[in-house]
This record gives sequence, structure tokens and C-alpha cells, in this order.
Amino acid sequence: ASGHKMCGPTGIGFLWGREELLNSMPPFMGGGEMIDEVYNDRSTFAPAPARFEAGTPAIAQAIGLGAAIEYLNKIGMDRIEKYEHELGAYLHRRMDEIPGVTVLGPSAEVEDRAALLSFVCDQVHPSDLSTFLDMEGVAIRAGHHCCQPLHRALGYSHSARASLYFYNTKEDVDVFVEKLEETLNFFGSIGENAGDGAGGDEEFVPFI
Repeated sequence: ASGHKMCGPTGIGFLWGREELLNSMPPFMGGGEMIDEVYNDRSTFAPAPARFEAGTPAIAQAIGLGAAIEYLNKIGMDRIEKYEHELGAYLHRRMDEIPGVTVLGPSAEVEDRAALLSFVCDQVHPSDLSTFLDMEGVAIRAGHHCCQPLHRALGYSHSARASLYFYNTKEDVDVFVEKLEETLNFFGSIGENAGDGAGGDEEFVPFI
């Protein structure tokens, strides 16, 4: 798990593994505190997790991550999960109302959808969309989201993604949908003017 996705610092995370399996694996990096004994021709290594934590640890980040975990546990992970599912379903319902938007992935009827949504819009590149929404104070992601093979299979080079967390509200979703519709209408008006011969560029390629 990544620390920054748990309201913690960047540059730290954790991996859970079975102790006997971790201890059977060789270390991937050398440094202080990860050895047991060193000889001229060989070395033995400390038991996990120390064998995978060579050198000075990220002390400040570890303290911050611990505080973030305590914060999340105080709220309750079950409560967070339930609320995020509710937000995700609301986001999907609102996005289904917008003409020209194609939602990628399972429909809103799928139970327990995560509180995020990838989508593409007719005639608007995701990078252009994210830039214009950013100017309206709405932050989304644009790109292939670490899954280029899936995008190829779906027939798209890029997509936009709206992601929600437990600090978001349905009102945030409404603002996002409002600004998205305004942005799509703006690009639609450009297309109409171009079609009327009002200075359109048929060779225009949106930036990436």
C-alpha cells in the first residue's frame, strides 16, 4: 500500500507477506542493517523485514504513515468503504446523464464500485479536458493510468479519470459534472464554428 493514498507522506508504503516466504527471498539492495554476518567470501542476511530495508530508513515518513493509519482506523475502514461505494454509485449515475460521455468499465449497477471513474468524451482529448477543468478548480487525471494494454483493447489511446476519496462529497460530484458539461459545451461551440468555416483547423491535434 502507498502511504500517500492513505493520507500519509509520499515516498513510503508497506508490503505484507508471509514471514517464511520473505525470509526465503534474497535481498534486492545492500546496505546497513540488512546483514547478519559478513565474511570475505559470503554474507548472511538479517530476517525480514530488515533484509529488505538497507540503509537509513525513512524515519519521518514512517512516523507520518503511522499517524495516517491511526487516523483512518479512528474513522473506521468499514465506514470509509461504505461511504466511498455510495459516492462511486452517485458519480456513475451523474455521468450517465451527460451526452457524449462514454464511461469505461462496469456500469453503475455493479455493486460496490470503487469511487473512481474513467471516461472519454466525444471530440475532446482527455489532456485538453483535464487542463480546462483545472482552470475551473476541478482536478482529474488524464493519460493511460498505467494500463496501456486495456486502453488498446478498448480502442482508446488515453482516458480521463475522476477519483473520489472519503473527504469528497456529493456536492463535489455535482460541481465536477457542472464544470464538465460547461467544458464540453465550450469545445462543442468551437467545433460548430469550425464547421461553419469560421477559422477551424482540420489539421489540429490536441496536445498530450
